[in-house]
Amino acid sequence: MPKRYVFFTTLSYAYSIYRPLQEAIRARGDEVAWFLEDGCPDLLKEDEVRLTTLKDVIEYNPLAIFACANVIYHFLPGIKVSVFHGYPIGKRGEKNQEKDDHFSIRGWFDIYCTQGPSSTEYFKKLEAKHQFFKVYQTGWAKVDSYFDEYNQQSEVPTILYGTTFSKGISSAPHLFDTISHLVKTKNWNWRLTFHPKINDQVLLNKYRALAAEHSNVSFIDNVRLEDFQQSDVMLCDSSSIILEFMLMDKPVVTYRNTNPGKHLLNVTSVSEVENAIETALRRPDALMKEVNSFARYHEAYRDGNNCDRILNAVDDFNENHKGKIKKKPLNLWRKFRLRNKLKYWKYFERSERM
Repeated sequence: MPKRYVFFTTLSYAYSIYRPLQEAIRARGDEVAWFLEDGCPDLLKEDEVRLTTLKDVIEYNPLAIFACANVIYHFLPGIKVSVFHGYPIGKRGEKNQEKDDHFSIRGWFDIYCTQGPSSTEYFKKLEAKHQFFKVYQTGWAKVDSYFDEYNQQSEVPTILYGTTFSKGISSAPHLFDTISHLVKTKNWNWRLTFHPKINDQVLLNKYRALAAEHSNVSFIDNVRLEDFQQSDVMLCDSSSIILEFMLMDKPVVTYRNTNPGKHLLNVTSVSEVENAIETALRRPDALMKEVNSFARYHEAYRDGNNCDRILNAVDDFNENHKGKIKKKPLNLWRKFRLRNKLKYWKYFERSERM
């Protein structure tokens, strides 16, 4: 009998994380369905199975439910698996991992599938401390296809601009005039992509208008693998998308990065952006060595088998640890608030009551 899985989907960035995992599940002859939270953009394809209600998920009865956000509905059946929506790069300048939201333990998950040493080492300490979840270093599901050989053959350089949504950290309000100037004065192509949580529509419309007015600019609602592959340099701030780009052995220019290092060409003034991009396009040896080292610290594997490792982790937990480790905390207040938000009181999983 095939195993069943569910993708708990909150924001648009989840699609590129889950689809490689979906491919691996189907390759094993197993089944997977999607549950979209209210407000999540519906980008499902015709061949992707949709579960429209919480009752549908319960009746589907998955072996595991995957989440790349920080919360998952505790009352749904299945092993709760965190596969993350980015890397722990200290976006807010955290020097102490205890203060990094990437490592927050909220009591929702049974499994954390970490990406590399930067996340595994501290999560292993948290596993020993809390004892109600297991940690598996699997690599990140999204990047399995990043390591396919790809040769850029463009005569005109392409700059990919991406930004975080965090207020006070996002470069989007500061770099519009600079990017607009470079669009008009440099023989470069531009791809502009923004975090789905950015809600300043006036600002976004300015960037959309820039793309509409210039043939060398594209506005991208959901960044794709080919956008990384077909770009030469990234311009960013403190988003974890930086590391995704570096996995392809490509340089990044950042504006006021909160945790700068030798792996970045970080600038603190808009007047420095142009020269920094020019330097990045030359790919200095010393810089590229730092880029490679930084990427390997965060993403352990280059074999394209991260999704298989995630599924194997679920099997191992199910066979060797489910029901045998410490029970998750009751979290009664959090659970009440979640149910009250959903107005859902019908189903109490047995493990929740124990």
